[in-house]
Amino acid sequence: MLPSRSAPVPFYEKVKQTISDNIASGVWRPHDRIPSEAELVAQFGFSRMTINRALRELTDEGLLVRLQGVGTFVAEPKGQSALFEIRSIADEIAARHHQHRCEVLTLEQTQANALQATALNVREGTLIFHSVMVHYENDLPVQIEDRCVNAGVVPDYLAQDYSQTTPHAYLSLIAPLTEGEHIVEAVRATAEECALLNIKEHDPCLLIHRRTWSASHIVSHARLLFPGSRYRLQGHFMS
Repeated sequence: MLPSRSAPVPFYEKVKQTISDNIASGVWRPHDRIPSEAELVAQFGFSRMTINRALRELTDEGLLVRLQGVGTFVAEPKGQSALFEIRSIADEIAARHHQHRCEVLTLEQTQANALQATALNVREGTLIFHSVMVHYENDLPVQIEDRCVNAGVVPDYLAQDYSQTTPHAYLSLIAPLTEGEHIVEAVRATAEECALLNIKEHDPCLLIHRRTWSASHIVSHARLLFPGSRYRLQGHFMS
């Protein structure tokens, strides 16, 4: 019987290993921008397709964060936010044995503008509730929650103490979730959002647009902004 020979390591795996080693050794630290695809092609002498596959897989594995037109960044060791399962951010943070707190910036009744009216499927000018909050994990800002709520479905939304509960938890109690919608995209935060999240301009961010229904009514639409280097979205589903 002939002795077995190990298969040669694919080129993209060599690139992944080098990048992983640089991250593990601290050569590249969380939030650092790594060389561009073109620079990595020149460094390794491999094809752009090979480099792209290595970066794509490292991004899928949570080591890197890529933002179209901005660059590729080293991710922080991070918590995971449910993509298909809708959970309270306070519950997610508690599951990691960390401390959650919430700072309420806006809690008001207002008239729905065109975008809010479309999101809630109400007429423009309808009275709705609007809230803006920053959620913290161990005193580190991890999410800006900008939410509009159907006042006809949840009339006491403004009367709640959101330092003791979360909008998601309260809405789930009053108008139990029967349907949800997620739209996820990579975005650049505004200067104000960067200040609230304590990140630098052009740092990558993840944005979730989340709509929830109870029976046939849209209950709320939330714009959830995460620092891309601090969170990874993960979902699990079965056919």
